[in-house]
Amino acid sequence: MKPKIITTMASYDRQQFTSDLIAGVTVAMVALPLSLAIAIASGAGPEKGLITAIVAGFLISALGGSRVQIGGPTGAFIVVVFGVIAEHGYDGLVLATFMAGLIMLVAGYFKAGSLVAYVPEPVINGFTIGIAVIIATSQIKDLLGLSIAEVPAEFIGKMEALWSARDTLSGLALAIGLATMVLIVALRRVAPKFPGLIIAVGVTSAAVALWMLPVDTIFSRFGALPSTLPIPALPEISLARITELLPSAIVIAFLASIESLLSAMVADRMSGGHHRPNAEVLAQGWANIGSSLFGGLPATGAIARTATNVRAGGKTPVAGIVHALTILLVMLVAAPLAGYLAMPALAGLLILTAWNMSEPHKWVSYAQARVSDRVLLVLTLVLTVFADLTVAIGVGVSVGLALRLRRRNVEMEKDWVPPEA
Repeated sequence: MKPKIITTMASYDRQQFTSDLIAGVTVAMVALPLSLAIAIASGAGPEKGLITAIVAGFLISALGGSRVQIGGPTGAFIVVVFGVIAEHGYDGLVLATFMAGLIMLVAGYFKAGSLVAYVPEPVINGFTIGIAVIIATSQIKDLLGLSIAEVPAEFIGKMEALWSARDTLSGLALAIGLATMVLIVALRRVAPKFPGLIIAVGVTSAAVALWMLPVDTIFSRFGALPSTLPIPALPEISLARITELLPSAIVIAFLASIESLLSAMVADRMSGGHHRPNAEVLAQGWANIGSSLFGGLPATGAIARTATNVRAGGKTPVAGIVHALTILLVMLVAAPLAGYLAMPALAGLLILTAWNMSEPHKWVSYAQARVSDRVLLVLTLVLTVFADLTVAIGVGVSVGLALRLRRRNVEMEKDWVPPEA
C-alpha cells in the first residue's frame, strides 16, 4: 500500500521533471474549465470545483497507487452531488464527502481495492451511459439560453420544464455553445496534445465579453470568484446527521473507488505501468477528507484527464502535483478572468464530456453481447436516469452477481462427470 511517488523518487531525474512539468501544466489547462463546469452542473458554486481540483488533485497524486493518475471533480458525481445538495444542503454534501473518505480509508486498509473486479462490466457501462444522459440533459438550459427559474432534478419533470420554456430560446447562447463544441472537436483532431478545452471556451467567452453579448457568464450568475483557498474546518457532525447521510456517503465512496480504479487500469494500459489498487483507494479516502475540510466536492481519478497526462508525457505523480499547483496559481493570480467564461460555452463543454463518457465507439460491442449482459446494461441505465443512482447500483450489482453465479453453476453442470462407483 506504499504510494507510487515513494517508488518513483528513487530514480527521479531532471528529464522526468521536465516531462512532468509540461504534462502537469497541460492537464491543468484541461482541468480548469472542466472543474468549473462540473461544480456548476452539480448545483454548487464554481469555486468549489477549483478547490476540489487543487486539494484532492494534490492528495490523489501524492498518496495514490498510480504513476500518472490525475484526480479531481468528475462528471460521474454530478448526479449524486446535485441530489445530496437538493435534499440535505451543501453542508450535508460536505459531511457525506467526509464520511465517504473515512469509508474508503477503511476499505483500503482491509485491501478491498481488488473487489472492483467483481462489479459486472454491464453495470458500470449502464450507469456511466445513464450519468452521461443526465449530464447532457442538465446542460440544455444553458446551451439554449432558456429562461427557467428552477429546473427539476427528476428527469421527466426536467424535460417537461425545458419543453415549456422553448419559446425563450436564445440564438446567441446556442451559437456560442455550438461554436465552443466545434472548436473543441476541431482542436482535438488538429492538435490532440494541445489544451483545446481552455482555448475553445476562452475564445468564445472572449467574444461574449468583447462584443458585450447578452449571454450569461460565471460572474453574472455567481459573482466574483475567490482568489484564495478557504480555511479548513470540520463539517458539523451529529449522530442524526450521520445516519441521514450514510446512504449518500456509501454511494460516493463506491463511485469514487470504482472510477479511480478504472481510471488507473486505463492508465496502466496506456503507460505500461502497474497501479497499486489498495494504495489508490486509501489516497481517494484522504483526498475526499481533504476536499471536505476545505468545503470542496467529492473527488476521484479522472479518466480523461489521466489520459491527457499520459499523452502529454507525464511520467510520475509529480505531474499530478504540478497540475494541482498550477490551478492554485491560476486561482491566486487570475480568478477574476474566470468570471468571464460564458455559461453556454461551459454547457457545450459538458455535453461533449458526457458524449465521450458514454463511449459511443463501444455501443456496437454492447449490442452484440450476450442477452443477459444487454438486459443488465439497459436495466442499470434506465434506473440511473429515471430512478436513482443508489437504486441503480444496488439492483445492477445484485442482479449481475446473481447472473454470474447462475452462469457459473450452468458451466459446472456441463463439465460435471459422475464419479466412478
